[in-house]
Amino acid sequence: MGRLATALLIALLAACGGGGGGAAADPAPTPTVDPWAAYPTTPAGPLPGASAQARAAAAALGGGINFGNMLEAPSEGAWGLKVEDEFINLFGPGAGYSNAVRLPVRWSNHASLDAAASIDAAFMSRVEGIVNKLLARGVTVVLNMHHYHQLDGDAVETGEASVAADVVQLRFLAMWRQIAERFANAGPGLVFELYNEPHSKLEADWNTLASRALRVVRASNPNRVVMIGPVQWNSPYALSRLQLPADANLLLTVHHYEPFSFTHQGAEWISPTPPVGVDCCDAAQLAKIREGFDLAANEGKRLGYPVVVGEFGAYSRAAQAARVRYLKAMRAEMASRQLPWMYWELAAGFGLYDPQAHAWRTDLVQALYGSTP
Repeated sequence: MGRLATALLIALLAACGGGGGGAAADPAPTPTVDPWAAYPTTPAGPLPGASAQARAAAAALGGGINFGNMLEAPSEGAWGLKVEDEFINLFGPGAGYSNAVRLPVRWSNHASLDAAASIDAAFMSRVEGIVNKLLARGVTVVLNMHHYHQLDGDAVETGEASVAADVVQLRFLAMWRQIAERFANAGPGLVFELYNEPHSKLEADWNTLASRALRVVRASNPNRVVMIGPVQWNSPYALSRLQLPADANLLLTVHHYEPFSFTHQGAEWISPTPPVGVDCCDAAQLAKIREGFDLAANEGKRLGYPVVVGEFGAYSRAAQAARVRYLKAMRAEMASRQLPWMYWELAAGFGLYDPQAHAWRTDLVQALYGSTP
């Protein structure tokens, strides 16, 4: 199916006006190319529930940390951080707190602007090198696609280029074909996550597009564990709207940043910026935290798949003592529902690790993990 997908994309480009010179000939009818022909949706049917492999992967992800503000920036380093060996060496059995990393990647900014979305070879090798170093240390890795703004209908940002509207979803599938083929021989410690926080324009399309992307992945990775989240920015409130394909090697994921007025106080990228000085965690705030986790846990049980809390955290503009209380509350609530989690994030504004001091922020990690290394 991978080769067929490539052929269809080339044919689609040709039908849109590509071609070379040569003697004129009677015009042939323009071929009708169905760009989705290689990506049928999964037929409706009963869900098999998660395999033992998927459940083991979910358990291995528990206590993980996101490598945020690194590879999902417009270019690595643009947001002040790169994936350094220092960071990689913090992870793995016997190294510290965590044996799991979520690696957010903005692939779309490193791919050609046409439907083929050819990923830059140097960038692909860079990501592969990071993944291989983590896997070699015994770390379970979630590799995702992050911040493909046009897929959600968002405006492109500085450092990005617009692509034609009719190739946006094709590029998503073409990038996943390349990623899946490149990592097809990686061990079971690598998990794919189809997309981070689908929202806005994807609200209507996500179930179909996710199913097609899963078929692309399955062409080269028939048994790879794949993580899929709902719309509304991976909200647990939208989990009931997610239509899973009938595949046993799947995980569900949600992001839970409630109470938002606390976790994102002072966040400069939000307009208007939420005011600072919000404390945590009173009864109303705890109720909001519990509500989201109850929805996630109950929906996971109904569908028969583990739910991984792929992101949560509190921005550094909150008072440190309040962040400690928040992390203790989150840890307790997730543990009581047996929800594996991955904290956002390692070394930037939400960070558990101080990259200038080259040290863990011990009060935060004690609150989250209950111990220090």
